[in-house]
Amino acid sequence: MTADFSHPFRAYSPAEFEFPLPEGHRFPYYKYRGVRDRLSGLLPVLSTPALPWAVAGQVHDPHWLRAWRRGEVSAAQERAFGLPWSEGVVERARRAAGGSLAALGDALEVGWGACLAGGTHHAFRDRAEGFCLLNDAAIMSHVALSEGRVGRVAVLDLDVHQGNGTAALLAGESRALTVSVHGERNYPFRKERSSLDVGLGDGVTDAEYLAVLDAQVVPALEAFRPELLLYLAGVDVLAGDRFGRFALSLDGVRERNRRVFRWAAGAGVPVVTMMAGGYNRNHALTVEAHASVVLDGLEVLAGG
Repeated sequence: MTADFSHPFRAYSPAEFEFPLPEGHRFPYYKYRGVRDRLSGLLPVLSTPALPWAVAGQVHDPHWLRAWRRGEVSAAQERAFGLPWSEGVVERARRAAGGSLAALGDALEVGWGACLAGGTHHAFRDRAEGFCLLNDAAIMSHVALSEGRVGRVAVLDLDVHQGNGTAALLAGESRALTVSVHGERNYPFRKERSSLDVGLGDGVTDAEYLAVLDAQVVPALEAFRPELLLYLAGVDVLAGDRFGRFALSLDGVRERNRRVFRWAAGAGVPVVTMMAGGYNRNHALTVEAHASVVLDGLEVLAGG
């Protein structure tokens, strides 16, 4: 892909300044630029392409998508989404999902694709929730399966919040495995049913979390034998996150990432990584944790 790097990997990131959000928004824009800067020189970072609306319409209700494109949404819909409607909000969601779809192509070609955004697992077929408008994991699963590029897809959701939209969208798809390890008492308070849900209590530590991966997650993946792994590498599991209740350290999150990558490498399964959530009170820690997903991928998959 480029002669400047000793590995074939690259990442995709939306440029937040291209899609301004309304004043007073709560979205953590700072982390996207911070992660790009942190990874500068380690791999190419490309601007995310826009997801074609026709592709989004294969998973989401086309009439609902049209209403969001036109701004024909209610105040209640905006509240559920978490942001007021604007053209920038919609276009950024489209770019984030487009980055994940581009990363899917890389994963199937060279073994790993990284989207420095995405992981929008609260988006339903006709409902936006929790900063999530387009469900990139469900879209990638549909594209990969419907085009015959793989026969089985596993969605491994390690964000602190349950991937309720993903679970609902893929509930009827026998070729997809949805795994969510999340806070049982955290948002969303009405959970959907994933293939495997592991709801944990508040204050979970590194050792407790990693034991769950070894005892429950890895056996589920091995039994399903996926041909593609979609990894939502949320860092809102860190202690000090504004919306999380776990107590993992940065070292614990990095060991989590390494175990996922090592399993995938050992099984010969291509991986797509998405940022998902991360809202730590320590902004520098949020950036470093999100960047570590790529750093750990390079360590395991590129030997660097």
